[in-house]
Amino acid sequence: MKIALASVKLVDRDINYNIMQMERYMKEAKANGADLVCFGEAFLQGFNTFLWNYEDDKNVALSVSSPEFARIKTLTSEIGIDILFGYNELEGDVIYSSCAVISNAEIVYNYRRISKGWKEYTKTDEHYKEGIAVNVFDYKGKKCVIGLCGDLWEYPERFALEEDILFWPVYVCWTKEEWENGGKLEYAEQANLCCKNTLYINSVCDGDAFGGANYFLNGKIQEELPILNEGLLYVTV
Repeated sequence: MKIALASVKLVDRDINYNIMQMERYMKEAKANGADLVCFGEAFLQGFNTFLWNYEDDKNVALSVSSPEFARIKTLTSEIGIDILFGYNELEGDVIYSSCAVISNAEIVYNYRRISKGWKEYTKTDEHYKEGIAVNVFDYKGKKCVIGLCGDLWEYPERFALEEDILFWPVYVCWTKEEWENGGKLEYAEQANLCCKNTLYINSVCDGDAFGGANYFLNGKIQEELPILNEGLLYVTV
């Protein structure tokens, strides 16, 4: 299975732009023979999109039945490639940091982050919640698990489920120097506490996150798209 990891630019609170980025890189990944293209944490709306006021934030979060989701579903069937992406989910009156896998216009799996580092938890109320479940799901015959950013740091034991692939979408703001001088090795070693095959995907956001994508194998960097480089890293697992 060939997977494209998208270290690409997003714009906070510009869902239309971010979907156009998805479409652009879905087409590029498809042209290069990939089965799946993966984007970072909260890619659909942007990681810094919330004001931590529920009356505003509920209008930014999206349900899986939203027109925006319908548009992404259509892209998977029209382009012929599957997608994994982070987003801010609204279910009823509750907001989650979530990650969806869509294949041929159908949601294969929807994961909700279990650690609270995605939110300003000193400012939020009961409308902002974490998920409770970490499950293995089947994707093209592989046992797969998703963990979002801080999940693997706070609860690594919950992700050691003997899976074949661990997808790790993040939003990491380390500088190039911090990342190159030990940061990426720390992430590789942490991933190895959970799964020998971990796919790390970080986004690019002006002045904040600087991207990068990695295939961590047995706690080592097997393949890498360096930080500050926008594009796709292709991995065969």
